[in-house]
Amino acid sequence: MVMCYSHRMKAFIHARLSEEERAVLADLRSATGRTDSEIVRRGLQLVAQEARQQQSALAVAGGSAGRFKKGPRDLSMNRKHLEGFGE
Repeated sequence: MVMCYSHRMKAFIHARLSEEERAVLADLRSATGRTDSEIVRRGLQLVAQEARQQQSALAVAGGSAGRFKKGPRDLSMNRKHLEGFGE
């Protein structure tokens, strides 16, 4: 990918698209009435939004992580703790 800058500091990105990707872009252009640039900019925004929403397991667990001080240390590894579970 090559980036070229004009005197107004707008970036131009040249991307190589497969035949299938060009067809998808053409379909989107027809369906939405947007320009190629508008579609690519919107796609970039959606990918950035998706990346911001991804969280680690620790972040999802929140205040529950590390909350329990008692219990077997090998709970996740020892099969004897699962005996009778789900019956």
